[in-house]
Amino acid sequence: MMNWDERRQIVKVSRLYYFEGLTQAEIAKKIGVSRPVISKLLNKARENGIVEIYIKDENAHTVELEHRLEKKYHLKEAIVVPAAGKDPEMIKHFLGKAASFYISKNLNGKKSLGISWGSTLAKFVQEYPYEQHQQLKIIPLVGGMGRRLVEIHSNLLAYQLSQKMNANCSYLYAPAMVENAELKKRLIESEDIAMVLEEGRNVDMAVVGIGNPYEGSTMATMQYLTEADLNSLREAGAIGDIGSRFYSQSGEEIIHPLNELVIGLEIDEYKKIPEVIGIVEGSHKVESIRAALNGHYLDVLVIDDITADLIT
Repeated sequence: MMNWDERRQIVKVSRLYYFEGLTQAEIAKKIGVSRPVISKLLNKARENGIVEIYIKDENAHTVELEHRLEKKYHLKEAIVVPAAGKDPEMIKHFLGKAASFYISKNLNGKKSLGISWGSTLAKFVQEYPYEQHQQLKIIPLVGGMGRRLVEIHSNLLAYQLSQKMNANCSYLYAPAMVENAELKKRLIESEDIAMVLEEGRNVDMAVVGIGNPYEGSTMATMQYLTEADLNSLREAGAIGDIGSRFYSQSGEEIIHPLNELVIGLEIDEYKKIPEVIGIVEGSHKVESIRAALNGHYLDVLVIDDITADLIT
C-alpha cells in the first residue's frame, strides 16, 4: 500500500505529464530523479486508478473494433465506419469513401490494381477522387459481360476507376459465369482473355467484395444462379463467394460445378496477391465474412461497425 508521500509524488508527476505537457525527461530533471523512475510512477498512477485514460471521441468505438479485428484475424489493417442511422446504400457510400482514402494513400510504387465486381465496389469507384496515376493499370479480376446491372460489372468498374485515376485498364471480354465447361475452355484459351487473366494473377493490389449467395445475392439478381443452383450450393456447404468463387465455412473453395464455370481468378490465386482489400456491408454476410477471413483471402477489411461487432 502506498504511503502519503509516494501518492503525492505520483499525483505531482502525473499533473506535470498530463496537464503541463512536460516530457518524462523534463520531469525527471525538474524533481531530481532518473527518467525510468518517472515512467514507473506514471505506470503506478494508471494501475492504482489515480489516472484514468479514455478517448472522448465518436471514433473511439470504431477504432477499438478495428484493433480487435486486426488482432483476431491477423489483418494488415481494418477500417470500420459507423452505420447508426444510415440505410444500406448510404453505408456503402461511406465504406467506398473509406476504402478510397486507404487505397489512395497506399498506391505509391504500385503498377497494377485488380478489381472484382458488385454494388459495394461500384460505390467505391463512385467515391474515388480524381487523381494522377499514369503508371497504374486497372485489371478486372472476373468476367463482366451481360445485359443486367451493367453498372456493377467488373469491366465498367475498371474503366470508370481508370478514368478517375488517369490510368490505363484492361477488359475481360467474357461473362462472370458461362453455361458449360467446353465454352469456358474455349474462352480462357483465347489470347485476349488469357492475357487479362494472367495480368489479374500478377496485380500488386486488389479490391474485392464478399457475397452471400442466399441473401441479397447480386449473382442471383443477375440470374447467374437459379433456385436449383442455390439448393445445390447449400448441399455443398457454400457460405460465401469472392469473385464469383464459392467457399465453405472453413474458407476453402467448395467442390461444385459452378466454380468450374467462372471466368476469373481461381479463389486460391487471391492469396498470392500482395494486398487484397475487402469492402463489405451487412449483417446478413457475417458468416460469409468470417469464413473469408479464416480462409486468409483478405489483408485489409473495410466494414461497417454493426457487422464488425458481430464477427469480433
